[in-house]
Amino acid sequence: MISASNPHHNRGVLLLIFTTIVWGTSFPLLKHLLVSLTPASILIVRFAIAAIAFSPFLRRLNRNVIRDGLLLGIVYFVECVLALKGIETISANRSAFLVSLNVIFVPLMAVGLGRKLPLRVVLAAGLAIAGIGILSWEGGGIGVGDWLTLACAIGCAIYILLLEKVSPRHATLPLVAVQLATMAILGGIWATPQLMAQMGAIADNFQILLYMSLIVTATPILTQAIAQRDVSSHEAALLYTLEPVFASIFSFWLLGEQLGVRGLIGAGLILFATVWSQRKINPQEL
Repeated sequence: MISASNPHHNRGVLLLIFTTIVWGTSFPLLKHLLVSLTPASILIVRFAIAAIAFSPFLRRLNRNVIRDGLLLGIVYFVECVLALKGIETISANRSAFLVSLNVIFVPLMAVGLGRKLPLRVVLAAGLAIAGIGILSWEGGGIGVGDWLTLACAIGCAIYILLLEKVSPRHATLPLVAVQLATMAILGGIWATPQLMAQMGAIADNFQILLYMSLIVTATPILTQAIAQRDVSSHEAALLYTLEPVFASIFSFWLLGEQLGVRGLIGAGLILFATVWSQRKINPQEL
């Protein structure tokens, strides 16, 4: 998985693993916030604080950075809206499972765009999905929340593929700054009608919202943009399947939830798939 011959790729892999650890802390926090805050209020505070933190890098922009940052910001905003609306009616574990289906959508879309992928990658993605299912899925019928979260997974796949294409073209910090500014503007438009009524709840939960803004929102967007200069989209999608593993670990640590035998088997499959996907590629492998 880590090779001394390619330090830039290794850095990207480690950054994406760190990203999944950060994301893993977010699911129980989002469930807590949704008790007293609307999805629109959560997003505008998250995005506004993150955008302010990166606003010094909005100088010396060019048309291409603005165009690509706008596109990334719109896609990321839509996927966040879908995830939050979905998690209102389904559990955090179920949400984590459905969002992680982007590990399948990324290679499918890549193949649709004419890219050839090693069979090893496809098999690793299948193993990862099996592991996520064992770890997270609870059964039951499919409802609106499931469909919204599934749409979020498709949005995640689009974002990963876009980021792979545009991140090498630009300096990272201005690209992230434009993206966050776009998300903050869209969040403000969505949240304006209800924001005043939510000010008390925002103040009560401000410490959590600050963490969600700077650590869960701004930091992963930055680490993703850096990492996907050197890590391919299908590799990134497989690494992101570690998110429900870390979410389960944090749920056990912070909430006392038990992982159990099924959880350990699922986590083991995900870890195996991730390591297998990162092994050195045989030139003859299809």
